[in-house]
Amino acid sequence: MNKNLLCFDLDGTLTQRELLPMIANEVGLEHEFEVLTKLTIEGTISFEESLRLRFAILRHVPVSVVQDIICRASLFQQVEAFIQRNKDRCFIITGNLDVWIRPLMNRLGCQFFSSTATEQNGILSTLDSILKKSNAIHQLRALHPGRDIIAFGDGINDYPMFEAADRSVAIGLTHRPVQDLIAKSNYVIYQEESLCRLLNTL
Repeated sequence: MNKNLLCFDLDGTLTQRELLPMIANEVGLEHEFEVLTKLTIEGTISFEESLRLRFAILRHVPVSVVQDIICRASLFQQVEAFIQRNKDRCFIITGNLDVWIRPLMNRLGCQFFSSTATEQNGILSTLDSILKKSNAIHQLRALHPGRDIIAFGDGINDYPMFEAADRSVAIGLTHRPVQDLIAKSNYVIYQEESLCRLLNTL
């Protein structure tokens, strides 16, 4: 049995587009989200601040509509297949809301850590918790002592996960990873084929 645990960010790492701007485009809020995404990726505002603003903007969009949009998002197919084959040691660690991403997570078949929200009558009612990605790594380390944890991500909100992991991989399949993440990484990868070759050695 391979002992390494592999922890993947979702947006822009496994998906070929950032999910929240994609949702915004479909519901006519693309300008608001374009500004927020740029500020968040650059680290000008924190992920927590950004998520609270996005929640406020999207809270009245039916959860089923958001789930459908997310399920239509294109994933990197070779990486998706790898996760499905190795779902016992692959984990998704994302700041997105559990109620939005659950159908996609069911498709991938692996455990996930996310921010949480409550829905009522098909509409978001409360934002209950915002995931700190380092906490997910610490939880996995407690549950799987003696196993190395390798993190994969692309944005500044992945930095705490990279700090907590044993090794890390900056992913540039959708857009260039932020410089702080590149500096912290053991590997920087820009092609899906290269990522899959690395995954098969871990």
